[in-house]
Amino acid sequence: MRGGALASTVGTGVTGTGVDPSGAVQVLGVTLVGVSTTTGVKVLFTLALLAVVVALHAAARSVLRRVLGGQVADPRRFWARQGLQVVTALVLVLGLVSIWITPETDVSTGVGLLSAGLAFALQQVVLSLAAYAVILRGDTFGVGDRIVLGGVRGDVVRLGFLKTTIMEMGQPPAVDGADPAVWVHSRQYTGRIVTVTNGVIFEEPVYNYTRDFPYLWEEIAVPVPYTADRTRAEAVLLDAARAHAVVDDPDAERALARMRTRYAMADADLAPAVYWRITDNWLELSLRFLVHHRGVRGVKDAISRQVLTGLDEAGIAIASTTCTVVGLPSVDVRTGTPEAGEGGDSPREPS
Repeated sequence: MRGGALASTVGTGVTGTGVDPSGAVQVLGVTLVGVSTTTGVKVLFTLALLAVVVALHAAARSVLRRVLGGQVADPRRFWARQGLQVVTALVLVLGLVSIWITPETDVSTGVGLLSAGLAFALQQVVLSLAAYAVILRGDTFGVGDRIVLGGVRGDVVRLGFLKTTIMEMGQPPAVDGADPAVWVHSRQYTGRIVTVTNGVIFEEPVYNYTRDFPYLWEEIAVPVPYTADRTRAEAVLLDAARAHAVVDDPDAERALARMRTRYAMADADLAPAVYWRITDNWLELSLRFLVHHRGVRGVKDAISRQVLTGLDEAGIAIASTTCTVVGLPSVDVRTGTPEAGEGGDSPREPS
């Protein structure tokens, strides 16, 4: 009996600790539910798998950086990193499933409960993962693109499974009142790094400045008096645009041609143009021109300086709001000294 008892319980070297014939671990005579030698082996295999995958992932990233090099926004580096992340995630999932699920395991109940729990508790996580797949598959945007996502304007500096990181830029004058408030009044960096969940793409529009057509049409409005030389003013504006904007650029023409093959868009003119608008106070000349999606503020600054210089040389002033006085109310002006008794003192005789 005593030998059988010893054979039925395997000691671990710790008093009161052992493993019963079923494989369950006992501590001080208490059987730990769900803890067995098999579970311990699976835990060790899981830790080993995680260590190996993390090490291989780091080594692969180092090799990619050395082989590809270049800028972070390089499409080759972007797609290589995204592919590496997807492969790493698949290896981890398959490895964990292989370790913890055996042919004898009934996973139908567990899968059902897990799906229900994910649907209820992790809605945003599942939504962001689905959005990540849509972003990669649908060419919505990539690292280095200048976008507006979730009300945030800026350049995409990182794209993950759940969130997108954006280097924020300022707002042009037309949208100064938009939220959130930004103190830089042009499309230049503010210095803030903003994180936006990927699921936002299902709820709000995504504005991409660079994906298919990396150019923008900009406008500068200049008011001139009706008495000014309007033809000369228009020529000054066009000369400034031709000197600093994108004009007769083969790359821009090819990009526009690609847009026409992919989308049902109307014809667009890439050449600078001036449009007139009659107002109550002046003639508004709007200069429309094409610029690259980056460096817009510098181009507009150069055009504005040349326009002002050209208008000064032509003797044309910038119009401003004027007011015409059509009448004045009558004014009754009285002079002299008050009568006695009105001011409290009697009038004095002139000396």
